[in-house]
Amino acid sequence: MKIEDVISLIESGDIETGLAQLAKLEQTGDHETTYMVAQAYYQLGHLTNAKRLIDELIMLYPDEGELYTFAAEILIDSDEEDEAIDMLLEIKEQDSAFLQAQLFLADLYQMQGLEEVAEQKLLKAAKLAPNEEIVALGLGEFYLERGDYQKSIPYLKKALHSSETFEAYQVELRLAEAFSASGEFEEALIYYEKGLKKTEELSAYFGYGYTAFQVEDYEKAIVQFKKLKELDPNYTSLYPYLAKSYEAMHNLDEALHTINEGLKIDEYNEALYTQAAKISFKMNNLIAGENYLRDVIALNPSHVEAVQMLSSFLRTEERFEELLELLSHVKELGEDDPFHTWYEGVAQWKEEEFEKAYQAFQQVNDHFQEDLDFLEDYGQFLIEYGKRELGIQILKKVITLDSSRDDLVEIVEQLDNSY
Repeated sequence: MKIEDVISLIESGDIETGLAQLAKLEQTGDHETTYMVAQAYYQLGHLTNAKRLIDELIMLYPDEGELYTFAAEILIDSDEEDEAIDMLLEIKEQDSAFLQAQLFLADLYQMQGLEEVAEQKLLKAAKLAPNEEIVALGLGEFYLERGDYQKSIPYLKKALHSSETFEAYQVELRLAEAFSASGEFEEALIYYEKGLKKTEELSAYFGYGYTAFQVEDYEKAIVQFKKLKELDPNYTSLYPYLAKSYEAMHNLDEALHTINEGLKIDEYNEALYTQAAKISFKMNNLIAGENYLRDVIALNPSHVEAVQMLSSFLRTEERFEELLELLSHVKELGEDDPFHTWYEGVAQWKEEEFEKAYQAFQQVNDHFQEDLDFLEDYGQFLIEYGKRELGIQILKKVITLDSSRDDLVEIVEQLDNSY
């Protein structure tokens, strides 16, 4: 039986018979057939058998670089990267497989974190074959993955313009990613548009939507994020941006609905709860906003933004006893932040626990010397606490730093005149 017939047998699903025929061909075939049997074993995942046959062929043809690259592929799939590197380094520069070996080596060195060595291998390949599109693509992808987006663009463009061995959309979407990450959003949109006409790549839909969001084309962003949601509703990164796009279009109902869809999939996503709270407050749904914030803090008491938002809300609502309970609970769980102490001081002041409030303000005074809101609180408190002169001095500092505070100017003048 010929190797082609054995492969057809395996592809049709009769693997057991196919493997038996492959074993026979090992014994009876010529060296070319042995190579094809090794390829068949490799495709089936029988890496040990494939490696055994390739090692035999390498002993017979020690100068055949293609055998070394095949052996390296098998070693890579067997998680033997160091051995694969040693195999590839055996290939001579004049060998036709040398170029492919440099690309393999670059990938391996990059996987090991040796990026400078990987770059050297790719640049050497580019010097040997300056017009080889696969090398240009390799360099473009290398710089893209490393975050050198501007460096990646000319190589990706070169690969795109000379592309014959791979689909153009593969390069177009990489170019779109590079342009977007470089802040060249309009260019990125062009390549996302082109690339996504020919394929449905989830990360590309996200990138397209994100890029459209960056240029404030919210309608286009919504279209892309909705397509992505249809393809994969579990792609949780889309929900915050889809909601923000709806919010920017003043469609708060749809924004909140989107966030709640995301929370059904990822109920521990703290950012979604916080975003839902902000939207709820915008909709004047104070109860919902508060509940979302309490959900975040229940998940993570160290979530600074949620604690600060809920603290500010409780202060605005003049629910000072609840504010003290919140901050006490957060502190009991080991979270200690100057903001907590500041607001604790405010709540104690409003609850007429003046000595405790004074101690709290004093504790964080140095930390908030440039924070006008804190200084205003501290100044007003000191005046009420009986340290009038120091309080006036602090309010004057606020006025100096913010000349628009006519309300404080009036308070200070009244206090000065009442001496």
